[in-house]
Amino acid sequence: MDASNTVGGGVRASAGDYGLLVMLMLMNVLNFVDRQLLSSFANFIVPDLGLSNTQFGLLTGLVFLVFYAFAGLFMGALADLVNRPRLIAIAMFGWSLLTAASGLARGFVSLAIPRMFIGVGESALTPTAMSLLADRFPPEKRGFASGFYYMGVPIGVGVSLLVAGYLGPAIGWRNCFYLLGAVGVAFSGVILLVRETRPSRKAAAALPDALPAPSVGELVRIFWGAVKSSRALQLVILGGVCVHFILGAAGFDQLWLVKERGFDKAWIAQVSGLIAVVAGVAGNLFGGVISDLFARKTGQSPAMFMVIVLSVLLPVNLTYRLLPPENPLFWVCVVVAYFQLGVFYGPTFSAVQALCPPQVRGAVVAFYLLSLNVVGLGIGITGAGVLVDVLIKAGVAQPFSWTLFTFTALSGLAIPCYFFAARAARKAGLSGASASL
Repeated sequence: MDASNTVGGGVRASAGDYGLLVMLMLMNVLNFVDRQLLSSFANFIVPDLGLSNTQFGLLTGLVFLVFYAFAGLFMGALADLVNRPRLIAIAMFGWSLLTAASGLARGFVSLAIPRMFIGVGESALTPTAMSLLADRFPPEKRGFASGFYYMGVPIGVGVSLLVAGYLGPAIGWRNCFYLLGAVGVAFSGVILLVRETRPSRKAAAALPDALPAPSVGELVRIFWGAVKSSRALQLVILGGVCVHFILGAAGFDQLWLVKERGFDKAWIAQVSGLIAVVAGVAGNLFGGVISDLFARKTGQSPAMFMVIVLSVLLPVNLTYRLLPPENPLFWVCVVVAYFQLGVFYGPTFSAVQALCPPQVRGAVVAFYLLSLNVVGLGIGITGAGVLVDVLIKAGVAQPFSWTLFTFTALSGLAIPCYFFAARAARKAGLSGASASL
């Protein structure tokens, strides 16, 4: 691809760019299969290793997320400076080896150690991938590109559940970890076939009227200035954090469905996996395509699209946590929950990209991910584990149900965040598809 295409200034993406998008989405599938294995295998791993709910929350929460998020900030800055396909390949090779090593765990500590370093490896993928895609796709297509890439979330979540439901009873959870680690190692070399198309500093400096390439210190100043000065960007980040309260707490879904809704652990993992893939992919496509259309037609930020979506779906998701499974609406709510998971990514990442300078997209996306993971998911999954244990000790009936209801309600705080973000973006003249970088 010609270097002139990398600014996204209305240039159409080529067939090769769409091929790269598919490749990165598949890598994100493997990323989320690995990441979700503990949650998907919760009903297998928790009793096998004798974990408390608090320990399980730490393993799927802060133990993983702190390393993932803070390493991601470094990886995002690195993605703005080095060969990006090579960075992804090295990171994927490393996290896949550690996934296989997780199958050797015999307790909390021996599972926590590889989980920490899996977080470091996985942190490189999304900031680097989003930087690549922002260079390849024009602003009016970034919602679609972000949404398509993030189809890896529901597909990965769904596949991890299907692995737990089908392969778990057949070969055991440990062998599943070994198998998926081997698949990731084999797949890590594929991205090396992609040529880095970002102009070198020397080439960029030779262009007519080119500005000098920024130093690392200048990149840091640009990054901090973008985050500090943009009220809209701050509110979009805060809204994403609030949405992730329930996405984190949902790590206890499989335990909830078995312990308090009475489902067989293998069967419900299989059904949840199928729904996650179908409803989640539908949500990703809806969020990516319709948010782009919404922005073009209304001139509003994609953040306002999220206000509408969350306002409609929040009552459904609150109802979901209190319904018995024999109620037909229960399964409608299951579909809606996975649909909302998919809708989130396209509009919000498009909004973030529209609010930051192109030189530091990787770093800003990494900071966004740090906020989502350490604060949003960290509070959600770790806080949910602690709350479940507290409610059990207090003798509260259905502690999982009330914990998940509480964190669903907290996620509603995203609605005012996105509303005021959209107003701030409009006031700054950065609304809708016109928010070209």
